[in-house]
Amino acid sequence: FRQMHRDWHAWNPGELESLNAAIAAGQPFEVDPGLAQLLAQGRDLSCRSEGLFDPAVGGMVEAWGFHADTPPEGDPPSDAVVAKLLAGHPKMTDLTIEGTTVRSSNPAVQLDLGAYAKGAALDLAEADLTAAGITDAVLNAGGGVQVLGDHGARPWRVAIRDPFDWGVVAAVSLRPGEALHTSGNYERYFDKGGIRFSHIIDPRTARPMRGVVSVSVLSDSGALSDAAATALCVAGEEDWPRIAAQMGVSAVLRITDDGSIFATPEMRTRLEAVQGGFPAPITVVDLPRDVAIPRCPEG
Repeated sequence: FRQMHRDWHAWNPGELESLNAAIAAGQPFEVDPGLAQLLAQGRDLSCRSEGLFDPAVGGMVEAWGFHADTPPEGDPPSDAVVAKLLAGHPKMTDLTIEGTTVRSSNPAVQLDLGAYAKGAALDLAEADLTAAGITDAVLNAGGGVQVLGDHGARPWRVAIRDPFDWGVVAAVSLRPGEALHTSGNYERYFDKGGIRFSHIIDPRTARPMRGVVSVSVLSDSGALSDAAATALCVAGEEDWPRIAAQMGVSAVLRITDDGSIFATPEMRTRLEAVQGGFPAPITVVDLPRDVAIPRCPEG
């Protein structure tokens, strides 16, 4: 985990920072096989989300002050800065990955893997534990939990945090091999003029997401759950069911800034009330069937 944190860090010296410098200079860069695989996975997930999850927008994240170990201070970026970032139109599909050689057709690409790195790291840890003969384990990266096997005679049971206080929205009993990841605006943010600005940036606007406080996604892949939670924070009220279906996730819990709770049928059946019940009524939202999966690059 320490090595991944160093190599994948978006603003401290390491392999990713060196790759970003090469991209800005228009040069190819040789990366570790693990990072090449992670970038290819991120590019595919970005394509499936129609760019709502896009690790190429690190420049936008930096402009809002979230490339630091402390909360941002000062004013949001000006409209001119936002317009310049949008004009660069960075996206993961600008990347070409040939073996371990990575290059970008767009020098505006600045990679920030924070939107799915925790899930990907737990996937790798899960594989290592399995290879070592471990059959029962729970892995927690803060905002993401993945499990192997069971907790003795019962399943591993985890809580989904209430984004408005330190309570719990619901519990979920995880099945062997499942991952539950949550993204939201309640951990990394800053307030200015009565507005909360989240670290989750909408690539279409170069501005923080609005209207949603948290999204939780349950699947059998940490990277997928983590990335989809980010994409579905950004997706609007009408589009999020379609984006979820395109990304291949069917168990989603979405909480809006007015406290409304929405869940897909599969997630609703898995939610267990705690502490006297759910904090609000849960509206069940069906996912569309037979969605068209975008054609994603392979090289």
